[in-house]
Amino acid sequence: MLVSKHPVATAQRSATGLWLLVLAGVLWGTGGLTGRLLAHETGLSPLAVAAYRLAVGGTLIIVSLVLIRRPLPRGRYAWTRITVIGLLAAVFQACYFAAVSLTTVSLATLLTIGASPVLVLTAECVTGRRRASVPMFATLALAVTGLVLLIGVPSGGLTTTRVLAGAALALLAAGGFATMTFVSARPVPGLDDLAATGLGFTTGAAVLTPLAAVASGVNFIPGPASIGLLLLLGTAPTAVAYALYLRGLRTTPAGTAALMALLEPFVGTVLAALILGDRLSPTGFIGAGLLAAAILLDTRSSHR
Repeated sequence: MLVSKHPVATAQRSATGLWLLVLAGVLWGTGGLTGRLLAHETGLSPLAVAAYRLAVGGTLIIVSLVLIRRPLPRGRYAWTRITVIGLLAAVFQACYFAAVSLTTVSLATLLTIGASPVLVLTAECVTGRRRASVPMFATLALAVTGLVLLIGVPSGGLTTTRVLAGAALALLAAGGFATMTFVSARPVPGLDDLAATGLGFTTGAAVLTPLAAVASGVNFIPGPASIGLLLLLGTAPTAVAYALYLRGLRTTPAGTAALMALLEPFVGTVLAALILGDRLSPTGFIGAGLLAAAILLDTRSSHR
């Protein structure tokens, strides 16, 4: 009855949540470029960059919560959710960058970002959160096709063993992100989105930092450029983007949220072309158009 009495308010909340997800995807797209510049400036490995990203992003959110005197989360379920988010964030980051080291950035991104919405939509259909439909799977197929054309597949030079191992790790990374999306779609009493993001990411950083220290080291010489890039990476595509993403999940289906994450490679490719001078092939342009069309179709469908 409450929903039927306030259809306009419900629609406004849904639209707001959807645009929060779109903004999160756009901000994620800046993360690849920022992380790339940070690695070039400091010499840090991708795994170390990921650990710093979670640590800085989580710390910035916690500091903001302390400044506004937000109380700590309450209850066992709230702290369980925080731990789960932290572990899943660590799995996602560690497996993705391990896949990059074994194969290529393009293949790892293609499998991780492409498989995530498939896994989330499948989980929603199996658990009854969403009804399977032809338009839903058509939009998903359009999005994945666009992603393949945009990113492309790696050329030769990789052994079968490395490709299979990298693909397995990329799919495991996709599973971590998809599970975090699916789990976070259900709110927990006593836990808001900022606290879940901040405390969860610091937990993930505590897991990743020892691994990065052993694998490649985490030391670098700080300077104005490196500190600025580190703060930028921890702020826009991490603290702000993930907080917006978790907030948007409150009023938007998890499968739609995972599809909005496809904005990350789209925006990242555009920024790389504009700022770094990377060239986009004709096939890439077609893929970008298909990906944009799929995101637009899903946005309009979710808004309705």
